[in-house]
Amino acid sequence: MKTCSIPVLCACVLAAILLAGCSGGPSGAFQGYIEGEYVYIAAPLGGSLTNLAVARGDSVKAGQLLFALERDSEADADRQAEKNLAQAQSQLDDLMKGQRPTEIFSLEAQLERVKSDLKLADAELARREQLGGADVVSKEELDQARAQRDADQAQVNQFAADLETARLGGREDAISAARAAVAAQAAALDKAKWSFDQKQQFAPAAAFVHDTLYRQGEWVAAGNPVVVLLPPENLKVRFFVPETALAQIKTGQGVEISFDGAAKNYSATVNYISTQNEFTPPVIYNRENRAKLVYMIEAKISPVDATELRPGQPVDVTLSQ
Repeated sequence: MKTCSIPVLCACVLAAILLAGCSGGPSGAFQGYIEGEYVYIAAPLGGSLTNLAVARGDSVKAGQLLFALERDSEADADRQAEKNLAQAQSQLDDLMKGQRPTEIFSLEAQLERVKSDLKLADAELARREQLGGADVVSKEELDQARAQRDADQAQVNQFAADLETARLGGREDAISAARAAVAAQAAALDKAKWSFDQKQQFAPAAAFVHDTLYRQGEWVAAGNPVVVLLPPENLKVRFFVPETALAQIKTGQGVEISFDGAAKNYSATVNYISTQNEFTPPVIYNRENRAKLVYMIEAKISPVDATELRPGQPVDVTLSQ
């Protein structure tokens, strides 16, 4: 009876392991693991961490406070921007209103006075024109009366124009400039409020707190993540199939996930099929012991089932019937 040496026996065992990793086992299952797509929550502005509202392992709801950074300076800027906007709006309103009521009343009174003078000048001119025809008044007196009437008419026109201008308010270019100033201050206020709000960050969706990266009191640079979340819908399974089984799997196809100690199978849906093949680990480059090529498949796990699974967990995947 022929026996195998120890080196030959090790090579046989290794080959058997590689073949098992590249294809389904006796039950037709493929080997894989659970993968999570983490959400890193950061503030776009830096500051001291004043409130870390969650801890690693917590479950959070959408909209729940995660952390807050110091924002006293942002609050001051917000208040100053509100005052600047109020001032700019007041200046615009003042230009739109025109002159004050007492000034309008004064112009109206002066207009009535010059209208009375014009009426009197008209009557005086009419009398002198009649007397001039009878050679009672001289031509010089008649010209003087006509000139006075014309002067009074000019004053009436002047005060009427002044009154209309006073009621119109500021000039159009001044009003346009005031409107632009109001718009600029409103934009500055929006920016100040945005900066103030960004110092607090909230959970974008219901999730599991995978980790916290800072402690309360530490300085957090702008853009550095403080909390790492794992929403249930971001859990997926990665598994590997040999080229011979690739034709059996399509995007949108259901698969079943099982693992040691599982009370039931968990469902997932294939959403990605790799277009490139890869070596099964460990990678062996010599021609005699090179591993078979496989293709990576990803499947989204149902959010209901995802709460019972953990990233990195080894699983077996079978195609749904």
